[in-house]
Amino acid sequence: MPKHQNPPRLFESIRLRGLDIPHRLWVAAMCQYSAVDGLPQAWHLAHLGSFAIGRAGLIVTEATAVSPEGRITPDDAGIWTDEQADGWAEIVDFVHSQGVPIAMQIAHAGRKASTKPPYLGRGHHDIADGGWETVGPSPRAFGELPPPRALTGNEVRGVVQDFADAARRAVAAGFDAIEIHGAHGYLQHQFLSALSNDRADEYGGDADGRARFTRETVDAVRGVIPDGMPLFIRLSATDWFEGGWTVDDTIALVPQLVELGVDFVSVSSAGNDHRQEIPVGPGYQLPLARAVREATGVPVGAAGLITEPRQAETALVDGAADVVFVARQFLREPGFALRAAADLGGVLEWPRQYRMARFEGSIP
Repeated sequence: MPKHQNPPRLFESIRLRGLDIPHRLWVAAMCQYSAVDGLPQAWHLAHLGSFAIGRAGLIVTEATAVSPEGRITPDDAGIWTDEQADGWAEIVDFVHSQGVPIAMQIAHAGRKASTKPPYLGRGHHDIADGGWETVGPSPRAFGELPPPRALTGNEVRGVVQDFADAARRAVAAGFDAIEIHGAHGYLQHQFLSALSNDRADEYGGDADGRARFTRETVDAVRGVIPDGMPLFIRLSATDWFEGGWTVDDTIALVPQLVELGVDFVSVSSAGNDHRQEIPVGPGYQLPLARAVREATGVPVGAAGLITEPRQAETALVDGAADVVFVARQFLREPGFALRAAADLGGVLEWPRQYRMARFEGSIP
């Protein structure tokens, strides 16, 4: 395969605030449903550590709950206690030992919480079986899940504080960046979309009111993390359903979040209405990322069925994104970044323990 001139775009570094990130092929957040009472386990060390050994540009943790009721399932990781933060610190230390930065994604599942993990078939996890009451902006159910209890205004502000406290713990654990999960139909997204938010108070109404919770969360998190630490937000750019959140809404919101301290937007889509019609295909979210990038000038990341090095490189060269997020391909191939560098002519140094397995074209 012909190689790009040095370096290919995918293997250029990128600087966000005070963080230098060695290249632009990043690991997206992927839930593992393997925590115990929110505590990360040896699985998380092996799982995330494998991507560091494989020299990913940056790793994002799974959606990490800011409170017990914010978990998607009882098996979700959390950071609502100092003990959990201490557990994450061991993982961060190993990732850093490989020269790879790591970001924590902090999240609250809202009305999509208290569900069974995939290995138990999904669906609602009943309170009698260890589940819990779910909350949301309005008592509107997601699909066949039970309607949530609508949060009061004071409770919304309490959740904002939960996000800030989680971010403070993540900083203490040594993470390099924070990502607020505002996508995939979880609580932040639920407030943004009229499909799930019909409140009449300051956290509802028009798009400005529905975005208040997210703006307050960004402001609170930015206030507790170091000035030099980049703040990411993941957004579903569209609900893929009439009457819901749109790309135009996203484009209007992003500059407000940048003004409050967001440095980077991870562009995804969907997850907030079971009637969504997603045009799934290779790179199907790249047009959304391009629209946000071109309209706002903010650095963006794109994801969505990106499985080959050339595909990722083309997304950057064509201007659709500044960074490419990959999920399932990293599960199939933890050394995906090393192969991509060999294929494209990028420069990545292999771990000394693995150098006998270098791909043809890798550096000595």
